[in-house]
Amino acid sequence: MKSMTEDEKWEYLVSLDETLLKGGVILSEWATFLIEDADMAFVAGAHLASIITSLAGVETHVLRKYRNKWVHVADPWDDDALLKSPEEHEAELEEMARRCAVALRRTIYTNPWI
Repeated sequence: MKSMTEDEKWEYLVSLDETLLKGGVILSEWATFLIEDADMAFVAGAHLASIITSLAGVETHVLRKYRNKWVHVADPWDDDALLKSPEEHEAELEEMARRCAVALRRTIYTNPWI
Protein backbone atom coordinates (compact mmCIF):
# COMPACT_ATOMS: atom_id res chain seq x y z
CA MET A 1 0.00 0.00 0.00
CA LYS A 2 1.43 3.36 -1.08
CA SER A 3 1.98 5.90 1.67
CA MET A 4 -0.17 9.02 1.35
CA THR A 5 1.18 12.55 1.35
CA GLU A 6 0.00 14.98 4.03
CA ASP A 7 -2.41 16.61 1.57
CA GLU A 8 -3.81 13.20 0.59
CA LYS A 9 -4.28 12.36 4.26
CA TRP A 10 -6.25 15.58 4.88
CA GLU A 11 -8.33 14.86 1.77
CA TYR A 12 -8.95 11.35 3.07
CA LEU A 13 -10.18 12.67 6.43
CA VAL A 14 -12.47 15.19 4.73
CA SER A 15 -13.87 12.45 2.48
CA LEU A 16 -14.61 10.32 5.56
CA ASP A 17 -16.55 13.20 7.10
CA GLU A 18 -18.45 13.78 3.87
CA THR A 19 -19.28 10.09 3.53
CA LEU A 20 -20.08 9.18 7.13
CA LEU A 21 -21.60 12.35 8.57
CA LYS A 22 -25.34 12.31 8.01
CA GLY A 23 -26.78 15.66 9.08
CA GLY A 24 -24.91 17.16 12.00
CA VAL A 25 -23.24 16.17 15.22
CA ILE A 26 -22.83 17.86 18.58
CA LEU A 27 -19.50 17.14 20.25
CA SER A 28 -18.11 18.10 23.61
CA GLU A 29 -14.96 20.20 23.57
CA TRP A 30 -13.09 17.23 25.07
CA ALA A 31 -14.12 14.94 22.20
CA THR A 32 -13.37 17.66 19.64
CA PHE A 33 -9.88 18.16 21.09
CA LEU A 34 -9.13 14.43 20.94
CA ILE A 35 -10.48 14.08 17.41
CA GLU A 36 -8.39 17.01 16.19
CA ASP A 37 -5.29 15.55 17.88
CA ALA A 38 -5.99 12.14 16.32
CA ASP A 39 -6.31 13.78 12.89
CA MET A 40 -3.09 15.75 13.32
CA ALA A 41 -1.23 12.64 14.47
CA PHE A 42 -2.56 10.72 11.46
CA VAL A 43 -1.48 13.39 8.99
CA ALA A 44 1.94 13.71 10.67
CA GLY A 45 2.52 9.97 10.39
CA ALA A 46 2.33 9.30 14.14
CA HIS A 47 0.09 6.33 13.49
CA LEU A 48 0.20 4.69 16.92
CA ALA A 49 -0.59 8.05 18.54
CA SER A 50 -3.46 8.46 16.09
CA ILE A 51 -4.87 5.03 16.96
CA ILE A 52 -4.67 5.59 20.71
CA THR A 53 -6.10 9.11 20.50
CA SER A 54 -8.88 8.00 18.14
CA LEU A 55 -9.97 5.35 20.61
CA ALA A 56 -9.92 7.91 23.42
CA GLY A 57 -12.10 10.17 21.25
CA VAL A 58 -14.61 7.37 20.68
CA GLU A 59 -14.74 6.64 24.39
CA THR A 60 -15.10 10.31 25.29
CA HIS A 61 -17.96 10.87 22.84
CA VAL A 62 -19.83 7.56 22.98
CA LEU A 63 -19.20 5.81 26.23
CA ARG A 64 -17.47 7.83 28.96
CA LYS A 65 -20.38 9.89 30.25
CA TYR A 66 -22.80 7.02 30.24
CA ARG A 67 -20.29 4.57 31.71
CA ASN A 68 -19.33 7.03 34.44
CA LYS A 69 -22.97 7.37 35.46
CA TRP A 70 -22.89 3.70 36.41
CA VAL A 71 -19.30 3.34 37.59
CA HIS A 72 -18.79 6.57 39.54
CA VAL A 73 -22.01 6.78 41.52
CA ALA A 74 -22.08 9.86 43.76
CA ASP A 75 -24.08 8.13 46.50
CA PRO A 76 -24.13 4.32 46.12
CA TRP A 77 -26.66 4.04 48.95
CA ASP A 78 -29.16 6.18 47.03
CA ASP A 79 -30.48 3.17 45.17
CA ASP A 80 -34.26 3.45 45.64
CA ALA A 81 -34.98 4.12 41.96
CA LEU A 82 -32.89 1.13 40.91
CA LEU A 83 -34.58 -1.14 43.44
CA LYS A 84 -38.12 0.06 42.70
CA SER A 85 -37.98 -0.18 38.91
CA PRO A 86 -35.00 -2.20 37.73
CA GLU A 87 -36.78 -2.90 34.42
CA GLU A 88 -36.53 0.78 33.45
CA HIS A 89 -32.78 0.71 33.99
CA GLU A 90 -32.44 -2.61 32.17
CA ALA A 91 -34.25 -1.18 29.13
CA GLU A 92 -31.96 1.87 29.12
CA LEU A 93 -28.87 -0.31 29.51
CA GLU A 94 -30.00 -2.60 26.72
CA GLU A 95 -30.45 0.35 24.35
CA MET A 96 -27.00 1.73 25.18
CA ALA A 97 -25.44 -1.73 24.83
CA ARG A 98 -27.08 -2.02 21.41
CA ARG A 99 -25.60 1.35 20.36
CA CYS A 100 -22.18 0.29 21.66
CA ALA A 101 -22.37 -2.98 19.75
CA VAL A 102 -22.99 -1.00 16.56
CA ALA A 103 -20.07 1.38 17.27
CA LEU A 104 -17.80 -1.56 18.01
CA ARG A 105 -18.72 -3.37 14.81
CA ARG A 106 -18.38 -0.28 12.65
CA THR A 107 -14.88 0.02 14.04
CA ILE A 108 -13.77 -3.60 13.74
CA TYR A 109 -15.44 -4.30 10.41
CA THR A 110 -13.79 -1.33 8.74
CA ASN A 111 -10.67 -3.46 8.37
CA PRO A 112 -11.33 -7.04 9.51
CA TRP A 113 -7.78 -8.21 8.69
CA ILE A 114 -5.84 -6.19 11.25
